[in-house]
Amino acid sequence: MSNVFKAISDNTRREILRLLREEPLSAGEISKHFPVSKPTMSAHFSVLREAGLVATHKQGKMVIYQINMSVLEDALLGFSGAIGLGLRSNTQNKGNKNAKS
Repeated sequence: MSNVFKAISDNTRREILRLLREEPLSAGEISKHFPVSKPTMSAHFSVLREAGLVATHKQGKMVIYQINMSVLEDALLGFSGAIGLGLRSNTQNKGNKNAKS
């Protein structure tokens, strides 16, 4: 869980995740949105991959990034439980009609 929070603590990485919410994108397509060097973007991608927040696959010579929402959701639910909020995921709520949202 700490890897996830480390990953989302950075503005650039949060913006990358926002972009990927819309659709999977190549590293080049993502990089066009940021005025930083390729090595800096590569470091951001690495942190996101290590946290499990993005998945990658090759499409020809391109690396395509896709958001992994379940990892983020699990981390947020774990954190909410740790501080006593007791939130439940959508899949848990569907099984219990009386569950609080």
